[in-house]
Amino acid sequence: MNSYILVATGGALGAVLRFAISQMLETPWGTLTVNALGSLLLGICMAALASEMISEDVALLLGTGILGAFTTMSAFSIETIELWESTPSHAIGYAVLTILLCPLLALAGWKGYELTA
Repeated sequence: MNSYILVATGGALGAVLRFAISQMLETPWGTLTVNALGSLLLGICMAALASEMISEDVALLLGTGILGAFTTMSAFSIETIELWESTPSHAIGYAVLTILLCPLLALAGWKGYELTA
């Protein structure tokens, strides 16, 4: 299938999923949730691709498409600035938590997938 169609289809789904979660959870927790969950799932996706358990097309649909639209670093950046303006200590905590948690969850997804493959 055409790579652009895969990414666009996944992107549409990921954006809708992100919007749904942001409607359920208050800012900035909705953003933290999608970034953390997206990091975990992208770690699993990339491990599956590296071990040839999924094809490049599936990785484009899931990783670049769905998860690319699902995670929201731009929203994270704006929310950090907004938190800084009201409560700098919350902004620092939010930024540090996001920066540490998301890569750790991506690693957990990658390693956890390797253990089950």
